[in-house]
Amino acid sequence: MATTSDIKNGLCIMHNGKIATIIEFQHVKPGKGPAFVRTKMKEIESGKTLDYTFSAGHKIDIVRVERRQYQYLYQEENIGYHFMNTENYEQVVIRDVLIEDPLFLREGMVCEILFHAEEENPLVLELPMYIEAEITYTEPGIKGDTATNTFKPATIDTGAEIRVPLFIEIGEKIKVSTLKKEYVERIK
Repeated sequence: MATTSDIKNGLCIMHNGKIATIIEFQHVKPGKGPAFVRTKMKEIESGKTLDYTFSAGHKIDIVRVERRQYQYLYQEENIGYHFMNTENYEQVVIRDVLIEDPLFLREGMVCEILFHAEEENPLVLELPMYIEAEITYTEPGIKGDTATNTFKPATIDTGAEIRVPLFIEIGEKIKVSTLKKEYVERIK
């Protein structure tokens, strides 16, 4: 058992029967009254973000998790997504509920899977922060209409739909943020 003094960003704890990771925290020592720790946590299974305040010295249950690199192989209908460990070639099937946005997955892509260390079951799959993609469909831009900061819908080669600037055309390669699900820059 640990206490609130052990809290740090990225720490996984058991909170109300569910595994949550600490996004941010703040130790507060008011002039009057006891100290406390204000936290923002994200439940791993549901993805919900919640704010919680622990009193100073409160006991917390730390969950040991391991990050492992896996390569995406293929998707099987009604079963899940197949991944292979890059070190020992062991395969694992991940349900789509554990993947935040499966439309950004591409065969051969290396992702990180968070595993519960004691139970050896996958908790969540983390996509790379940025991916390179090719535009497969978008409306044509109007010549000279590039000065404004407006965006148009576009479909990338993985099947995901994002918004891109007006000057982007079909066949161009772009860099996409998987966290924000948006266009970052054009790749030359």
